[in-house]
Amino acid sequence: TPGTGAGQLNLTLDVAGSTQYGEKFALRNFQQDGYASGKLNEISVSEQGVVFARYSNGDDKALGQVALTNFNNAQGLQSTGDNMWVETFASGSPRTSAPDSSDLGKIQAGALESSTVDLTEQLVNMIVAQRNFQANSQMLSTQDQVTQTIINIR
Repeated sequence: TPGTGAGQLNLTLDVAGSTQYGEKFALRNFQQDGYASGKLNEISVSEQGVVFARYSNGDDKALGQVALTNFNNAQGLQSTGDNMWVETFASGSPRTSAPDSSDLGKIQAGALESSTVDLTEQLVNMIVAQRNFQANSQMLSTQDQVTQTIINIR
C-alpha cells in the first residue's frame, strides 16, 4: 500500500517477444584483457620530445609530443619581458616541427637548463593547464546552453 502522499502505481509487466533458451547454468570464463589499476610513477621525455607517463602496473602512455619552433632571424624577435618573445617582421615566419628534425635540435630530458627550471616538471604543468583550460571551456559552453534554455522558457 502506498505511504502518505504517494499515489498508486499500476504496472503491467509484458515479457512477450523475449526469448529464453534451455541451457544448463554455467559460469563463463572471463579473462582480463587490460591493466590492473596503477599509480603514476614517473614522467619522462624522449629526445624526440614525446612525453611518457609510466605507471606502477607496468603501463606506459604517450601523453603528447613537444614541438620546437625556430625563426630565420632569431635576433629579430622582440622581447616582451619575463623571458618571453614575440614574432616580428624582422624575425620572419616561425618554423615548427618535432625535435631532432631539420635544424631544431634534440631535447635533453632530466637536465636543468641555465635558468635552473626543471623542463619535465614545467611540461607536465603545461599539459595539466591545457586540460584544465579545455575543461573550463566546456563548462562555459554548457553554462551558455543552460542560460539560452532558460531564456527560451519565458
